[in-house]
Amino acid sequence: MAGKNSWDGDGGDQPARKAGARPGRAVAVALHYDPDQPDLPKVVASGRGSVAEQILELAFAHGVKVRTDPDLAQVLAAVEVDTVIPVEAFVAVAEILAYVYRANGRVVSPTPGGTA
Repeated sequence: MAGKNSWDGDGGDQPARKAGARPGRAVAVALHYDPDQPDLPKVVASGRGSVAEQILELAFAHGVKVRTDPDLAQVLAAVEVDTVIPVEAFVAVAEILAYVYRANGRVVSPTPGGTA
């Protein structure tokens, strides 16, 4: 699932606002992941249209990194809120998380028997 990074602190980047959009219908999904906890990433918010716009507005207002990836957004939008992301999305989400941690200058500790 190819994607494009759209970092925008002031909410003015229209392509980022249409993350995962079908023509005229924005899709936004918010994930939560804490590398200090054993939990897998979860979908914590999901919406289309005006709800998607509200999710993006909140993300921009709080300095949350936004990634434009229509295919991934469609997959994750099908997941119920407060549910772990599907196995099919693990690789794409792991790449996004790794990028965000590098962009924020945070190094994630290697997991036992593997690398972070």
